[in-house]
Amino acid sequence: MSADTTTRPARTEAPEFTRRSRVPWRALFLALLALLFLAPLLWMATTSLKSTAEVSREDLSFLPQTPSTEGYQKILDAPQTPVAQWFLNSMIAATGQTLLVLVVATMAAYALARLSFPGKRLLTGLVLATLFVPPISLLIPNYVIVSQLGWLDSLAAVIVPGAAGAFGVFFLRQFFLSLPIELEEAAMLDGAGRFKTFLTVVVPLSRPALATLALLTFLANWNDFLWPLYVLFSPERLTIQPGLSTLQSAYTTDYATILAGGAIASIPVLLLFLISQRFVIEGIARGGLKG
Repeated sequence: MSADTTTRPARTEAPEFTRRSRVPWRALFLALLALLFLAPLLWMATTSLKSTAEVSREDLSFLPQTPSTEGYQKILDAPQTPVAQWFLNSMIAATGQTLLVLVVATMAAYALARLSFPGKRLLTGLVLATLFVPPISLLIPNYVIVSQLGWLDSLAAVIVPGAAGAFGVFFLRQFFLSLPIELEEAAMLDGAGRFKTFLTVVVPLSRPALATLALLTFLANWNDFLWPLYVLFSPERLTIQPGLSTLQSAYTTDYATILAGGAIASIPVLLLFLISQRFVIEGIARGGLKG
């Protein structure tokens, strides 16, 4: 019996130094990409520490030559710019709308994902169809409704109208469909009703999606400029975004003061994202697993 003399080509592996050389390039690319997104924030932070005279110079520099808190002093000490009240109003409005969106969207999404009732597909299609309606087209109808309810110049006008958005319903519905239905069936076999199963099984498992929706809702309300500008009139009732717009006059613009206000307005959003970023990434990753 003759031995098999066929030779097989040797399996070649990439040299170790080649595999290692890819890591620095990947890290360098990610660092440049992060710097691209951080550049506006860094420019805002450094410009807010410049004096009015330095900001008005033609030869602008990235770092302040003589750091100054002039912009922060103007925006915090001026009686006509109650930034602390604007900040508080924005916190109340963004937090209130976020809680309402979580309650409404969670229950509506669970009904569309798990319950069976006549017209379910049609209702789901109608909810999703509202995503294609430009928000600006709803400005006048929402204003008329808020006016008839007597909510003009109150924080209720910037909290309630956006509490039933279709995006939250669609996002949570996709997440609920990705959850194993066997967990809910096991809870029902143990005697739990539909609502108790929803509260004790579905909601705890949905913390990543809920955290993501909460962050997106808070950010949208916090950065909203047009709608509060239409429904809030008193200076002490303004939220932070339309309030900061009053710092710009018709003929002059104090960039140091405006960017100081922008830096103050960015703090809650940045802190909230740093706290919830792990849940946000997980929620977005799982939100589109199943249709």
